[in-house]
Order: sequence, then C-alpha cells, then structure tokens
Amino acid sequence: MFPQFSDIINYFLGTNIHIPIQTYGFMLALAFITGIFFIKTELKRKEKEGLLHVIIEKEKKGAPASIIELILLGIIGFITGYKILGIIIDYKDFAENSQEYVFSLRGNLIGGFIIAIVMVVGRYLKKKKTKLDKPVWEEIQVHPYELSANILIISAISGLLGAKIFHHLENFGAFLEDPIGEFFSFMGLTFYGGLIVGSLTVIWYVRKKKIPVPVFLDACAPAIILAYGIGRMGCMLSGDGCWGIENLRPKPEWLSFLPDWMWSFRFPHNVINEGISIDNCTGKFCTILENPVFPTSFYDTVLCFLFFILLWVFRKKIKVHGGLFAILLFLIGIQRFFIEKIRVNNEFSLLGMQVTQAEIISVILIILSITLFYIFYKKNQKKSKKYFEN
Repeated sequence: MFPQFSDIINYFLGTNIHIPIQTYGFMLALAFITGIFFIKTELKRKEKEGLLHVIIEKEKKGAPASIIELILLGIIGFITGYKILGIIIDYKDFAENSQEYVFSLRGNLIGGFIIAIVMVVGRYLKKKKTKLDKPVWEEIQVHPYELSANILIISAISGLLGAKIFHHLENFGAFLEDPIGEFFSFMGLTFYGGLIVGSLTVIWYVRKKKIPVPVFLDACAPAIILAYGIGRMGCMLSGDGCWGIENLRPKPEWLSFLPDWMWSFRFPHNVINEGISIDNCTGKFCTILENPVFPTSFYDTVLCFLFFILLWVFRKKIKVHGGLFAILLFLIGIQRFFIEKIRVNNEFSLLGMQVTQAEIISVILIILSITLFYIFYKKNQKKSKKYFEN
C-alpha cells in the first residue's frame, strides 16, 4: 500500500523522495476538483441549451472595508501564516506526520501576524482605492457555472462533515474513546453521509440562487459518481480499512486471467497499521493483514467508473429533468447494497434482521430514486410526451 503520495512515485520510479501528503487526502482533493470540473462543464452545456439562465444579483460598489470583513480576513491570514511558517521551520516534524501537525496547535506566531497584517492592510487599501462618497448598488450578471468554486467549497466542507458524522454514528464507541483524534482524522469517512449532507447543503444554495434544482442535479450526477470512484481509489491505494471480509477461497477458474490481488488481498503497509508485523520492515507502516480479504474498495472504484461512463453517455438522451440524478441514486443504492454483503461493517438489529447502516440507506435510496423519477417524469410529461430521444 501507499500511505503517502510519495510512496506511489517511489514505487514506480525507484526514487526515494518524501512528500508529506497522505495518499487518501490527495485522492480526496482530486475527487472534489475533478467533480467540480465536470459539473462546470455540464452547467455550461445546459445554459447553451436554454435550460439554465443568467442570474441577476446586486452588488454594492464603492463601500469601504467593514470591520467584520477585516477581522475575518485577519483571522484567516493569521491561521494561514501561523501554519505555513511553522511547517517551513518544523518541516521534519511536519513530514513525519503532516495530518497531526496541521490539526495541532503548533505553528509560528511571527508568520501568523505577518500574513494577517499583509492581508488586512491589502484589503483595506484596495477598498479605499475604489471607495465612493456614496456607495451604489449595481446589478451584475452571474452565469450558473461561475458559481462552481462556491459549490466546491460548500460541498467539500458539508460533505466531509456529513461523512464524519455518519461514520461516528456507526462507530460511536470508537469516537467516545478519542473524540478529537477520531474527528480530525482523514480516515473514517462514510460516503452516504457526505452524499446526503453535501447534497442537501448544495441544494439549499442552488435554490437560494434560483437555479432549477432538477436541472442542476442532472449536471452533478456524472460528477458525483466519478468523484466517489476516485475517493474509493484513495481507499484502495492507502489501505484505510475499507476492505471486505476474509476471503480464503481459491480464485474461480473463470477469473484466472485477473491478478490474484483483485480476488483477495492482504493490504501490506496499510495506513491504519492493521494486521501482523512484516519481517525486516522499517518505518511507520509495517503491517499486513493476517488473512486475505475481498478488496471491496477496488470493486467500488471499477463500478463507479463504469457508472460514470454510462451516465455520461446517456446524459443528453434522458429528457426528464432530474431523471439522471434519480438513476444515479438507484445505481449507488444497488451497488452499495450488494458490496455490503462482502464488506466489513458494524451490524444493527432491525425487525429481527442483522443489517448495516449502508444497507438501510441503500434500500432507502433505491425507493427514493424510483419515487423521484416518477415525480420528475410526471412533472415533465406535460412539456413532452417523449422523454428519451429516438
């Protein structure tokens, strides 16, 4: 496995460099950036088709910088400078455990004050330069795709928060043992939590901007499943514990053309140090699972990429606004429901059955997807009798 991104580079190039960036965190960031790229692309296309329109907003021109604005900017500048200069000075400690350093109280006060002063003074002078005797409100035109950066920030923050909350609800005992460590860990993220909380937050923002929600959701559908797949790739590469149950069965003959690790895998050098010690290994990540397991994160990745291709190919053919998003929910529900059968998860007792949190949500998503498609179809039926292109 590759706990840090530099481990991947060293493995393929035979180098010995050390980049203190966790593989999972890197793939998570890549997932958000890639997702927002495809969302922006789709929003542009839908605007050209006349499904989305320019948003008229009012902006205050000529106003001086407010005290609250300068205070918030100063706080952001201080935290940024405090950490950046601290990382430069204590780079060795940072490289040893970048995540722990970032979320600790360690840093450099001088760096914090310098960046804070530069940002506050810079904003004050910039506002002063454009200050008018009497500030005026002007109407500006905003294209929906120009809100992509805002959507990225909102979805990233709310999605990560939702993913952490759902994970801690499922593993509440572990959370109580070390609340701070568990909450600030990059590991332990539940996709459904991120999807639910992130989607609801972004929908609220989109409605506020008066963008048609069904059309917007369709623009997001391929991007969501692609981002999920990239995130799952990060799980596989780092070995973060999102693997399946033990798999001691021999690989079936009909799968003989595939590498053995696709059938069962022991996740050597996994990032959570699960398993037994590896002989003659030095460093922080020197464990391997005692018995092989199903590499479920790899299966998730493959399915997500296939679903992305499917949604991308049919995105122009489905004429029911919101229909593509409903199909996405159905695919995610089906995928996760069956993957749960071979995945390690906490089980709960429900109506005499042992089920996992993901199985419950999967069933809800399947029912919701069918219901939504029916609602969207009925809503679009008046506009068009045919909802698929011939």
